[in-house]
Amino acid sequence: MFFTRNLSNIDHCFFSRLGGVSQGRYKSLNCGKGSKDENGAIEENLVAISRYYGLKKSDIITMHQTHSSNAEVLDSSNKSKILKCDGIVTKENNKILSVLTADCAPLLFYEVKNEIIGACHAGWKGALNGIIQNTILQITKLGGKRDNIRCSIGPCIRQKSYEVRLPFYKNFIKQDQDNARFFQKNNNRYLFSLTEFILKILSDEQITNHEIVDVDTFSEETLCFSYRRNYKKNITDYGRMISTIVIKDR
Repeated sequence: MFFTRNLSNIDHCFFSRLGGVSQGRYKSLNCGKGSKDENGAIEENLVAISRYYGLKKSDIITMHQTHSSNAEVLDSSNKSKILKCDGIVTKENNKILSVLTADCAPLLFYEVKNEIIGACHAGWKGALNGIIQNTILQITKLGGKRDNIRCSIGPCIRQKSYEVRLPFYKNFIKQDQDNARFFQKNNNRYLFSLTEFILKILSDEQITNHEIVDVDTFSEETLCFSYRRNYKKNITDYGRMISTIVIKDR
């Protein structure tokens, strides 16, 4: 597990791929129901996550992630549903907000004055199209203030491992010429810094209190699942790590 500082009754954790029961390419803490892993193993892994917090598996709130810019508020009207979004925020106690990743960046948010939490799935597409901004916006709609928001960026693919082609680069330059600073030229391709791009968005959104788990999911095969690493090995499926945050009862 990767830990960041726990704050008051807010508990959060970026879990690695270690500590579960899955086998083979999914070994061992695969929490991705979208993978082709055995469903029973995934369910057992999710039970382990809930036990870490002293809660039930049904308290884990998952999103149907599609690399969208859609962020939702979890409340009494929808907390029993799987929400089709890539960002989720809540003031509800004992609801474990979760993000599944395998190279994309998991972002966890905490608004310290009003006790609002958020979780965000930020791959390049979602980050470019506004998922981070929309998640922060939903926090403010619940009464949160940007000055009070803290953010933790979990393990994701780092620039040294993130080689992309010219059309990818042009997508970012089309939006803003200044985005060129997040790329390093590498022969006829580019190396992209997802984390630096995310930090720029957080700065633009006036979120200055943040931290990064400095782990490259592509390089750290023992600790992390990676879509890109499996793709390069011609392995057609991959596990997902889970990142979580919860407001516990005092």
